[in-house]
Formats: sequence, structure tokens, C-alpha cells
Amino acid sequence: MPFLFALGQRLLQLIPVLIGISVVSFLLVQLSPGDPIRLLLGDRATAEAVAQLREQYGFDRPLIVQYFSYVSNVLQGDLGRSIRYQLPVESLILDFLPPTLFLIGYVVAISVPTTVVLAIVSARCRDRWPDHLIRAAAILGMTIPVFWLALMMSRLFGVELGWFPVSGYGDGFVGHLHHLFLPAISTSTWLIPLLLRNLRAALINESESDYVTASRSKGLGEGYIFRRHVLVNSVLPTLNLLGVMIAFLIGSSVVVEIIYAVPGLGTLMVSAVLGRDYYVIQGLTLFYAIATVIVTLTIDILSAMIDPRVKL
Repeated sequence: MPFLFALGQRLLQLIPVLIGISVVSFLLVQLSPGDPIRLLLGDRATAEAVAQLREQYGFDRPLIVQYFSYVSNVLQGDLGRSIRYQLPVESLILDFLPPTLFLIGYVVAISVPTTVVLAIVSARCRDRWPDHLIRAAAILGMTIPVFWLALMMSRLFGVELGWFPVSGYGDGFVGHLHHLFLPAISTSTWLIPLLLRNLRAALINESESDYVTASRSKGLGEGYIFRRHVLVNSVLPTLNLLGVMIAFLIGSSVVVEIIYAVPGLGTLMVSAVLGRDYYVIQGLTLFYAIATVIVTLTIDILSAMIDPRVKL
């Protein structure tokens, strides 16, 4: 019961956050330059046709009326209808969501095991050549821009060598792995150094704790102490950072999706912004916010399960 009560409180606290995000996204979209109706009909459209379509989409009403109408529709599960695609926004999001989710899962599957192995080696070989080499590689990985690395890998391994496709999503699980390998590696090269530095610092800090010294005085082996105590207690800070990074990747995947022409949410967002597709932009913004909230809450729940001292 205490856990469910705390979970309920966290969910209630998220309501004002989502309301604020809906207000900000709505105002930013409405106040941005450009007329989606004019873009849809073209420059040769008559004033009567433009006015008629604006009335059809409700763009002729006051902003406050448009906002409350939008919120009312969202609460009923209706995110609006895309001006460009002429499809419900929720259907578009569901169509473009799988490639983005697969890419994020691919990045995590590559980054987490690599981070754990390198961090353990670096921490156990502190101030020796493996540690210096891993730390130097981590610094190099953080300094390389993701978009530049994605372009270089696309040209080298895709165009010049022809080892991997440079566009698309592929068919089937193996096809997805093949097509998204370069985007996943490009993103992991940036993510691994961030997680690595955090986990390495936590491992070293826990290794110098008093309880580790007490365990050594009892005659326990270094390997046993490291596996059962140091590693377990060092996971929480990195787990929290991983949650933040996953939430960040949901929105920032647009970079590699555009470079590699992956039909994901990032590609949909860019096309919606360029086409002033208001309902798609608002729907994606709301989706990103909810996804971030869900990821953050999931990480908090996992942290509380791993360490009972952590409260929701």
C-alpha cells in the first residue's frame, strides 16, 4: 500500500507538468511564422478557399477557444487530423513509432553491456594503461558530434565499402538490425562515454567505502566484494543517468533518422515542422512528454526495487 500510495502521488504530480507542456507547445506552434493552409493549397489558391479550409480546421477561432477544443479532444483520445497526410495524428504516430523504438532499443543493447565491461576494467585497473586508454577513448567519443560521425560512417561503410545500407528500416528483425546498425553505432559512440564516466566514478567511490574495508578485514575475496557489494551499489547513479539519456534519445533521434532516412518519429517531426502541420507537432510534443514521464517513473521504480532506501 505505501508503494501504491507513493506511485499515485507521483502520477498526480505529473498532471500539472503535462498541462504546462500542452500550453507551451500549443502557443509555440500557433505563434510560429507560416500558414499551414496556404502551404497546403499553394500560392494560387483563392482567398475563399483558404478561408473555407481555415474554418474547417478551426483556425479562424480565437486561440483560447482552439486550445480548450484541442485539450477536450485529447482527453477523448483524439489528437487531431494531419493537414498534410489527411490521417489521424495517433495513427501517424503509431506508424512511425516502431523504427524509433527499435533504434533506441538497439542503442541501449549496444551501450549498456559495453559500458559495464569498460567501466569495470577501468575501475579495476585504475591509473594503469587500460584505464588511461579507456578514459582517452571516452573523451574522444564525447567530443565527436553525432551528426558528423553519422555522416562519415554513412559515407565510409555505406557508400564506399557497401557493408551497410544508408537509408530505410529493412524488413524483418534481421533486416532492421542490418539497416539500423550504423545509426545505432553513431548514437552509442556518444552515449557510452557518458555512462562510462559515471559508472567508473561510482565503482571507484564504492571501492573506497568503509563497508568494503570492513569486508576485506573479514577475509572476503576482492572478486566477491566487487560482485556482491561494489557493483550492485554503483548501478543506481548510472541507472538514473541511463533513464535520462533514454528520454533524451526519444526526441533527439531525429538527427540520425534524418541522416540515414529512417522512417521514425524524428522524420515525422521534421516534415511536420516544415509543413506547419500543427496537429502533428502538438501530438508528437505531447507524446515525447508522456514518454519521458513514463521512462523517468520506470527508472524511479526500478531504483526503489534495487535499493529500498530510495523513495518514490
